Amino acid sequence: MKKFVLLFCLLASVVSAHAQFEKGKWVINPSVSGFGLSYDTGVDKASFGLDVHGGAFVMDNLALLIRGGLALNEGDADTDIYSLGVGGRYYFSKVGIFLGANVNVDRWDWGEADETKFSFGMEAGYAFFLSRTVTLEPAVYWNVNNDRSKFGLKLGFGFYF
Repeated sequence: MKKFVLLFCLLASVVSAHAQFEKGKWVINPSVSGFGLSYDTGVDKASFGLDVHGGAFVMDNLALLIRGGLALNEGDADTDIYSLGVGGRYYFSKVGIFLGANVNVDRWDWGEADETKFSFGMEAGYAFFLSRTVTLEPAVYWNVNNDRSKFGLKLGFGFYF
């Protein structure tokens, strides 16, 4: 009986997810990355980051997004990174698995010196529906510019309208 109830709940979440990835819907996705789970190959330190994605579904399962981000790094490097970018996210099979990509302009703040760089990012994750419009979205990400790459885990909430 427990297996039947679990199967029914999973089926209900898949059906409710279908309606949220349709053309004309909107999404806002604040997320937190880091907690020692990301690693920057350039500074060899852990970092804590905040990201916000927002956008609209231009066709079923495909959202175009605007992104803003902040990464605070620890240790001697003490480099803070501010990002603005655009990207997209594709949801597979209408069950919440997604792949995303983005292009960003990053402002690197080293305290006394600043530098602006372009970067490319990718992510893969799952949108687990807590309610009809709210999701919990764990994801792995990778971001690379001309001299550094960063990979890690992030956890976000999605709000679908």
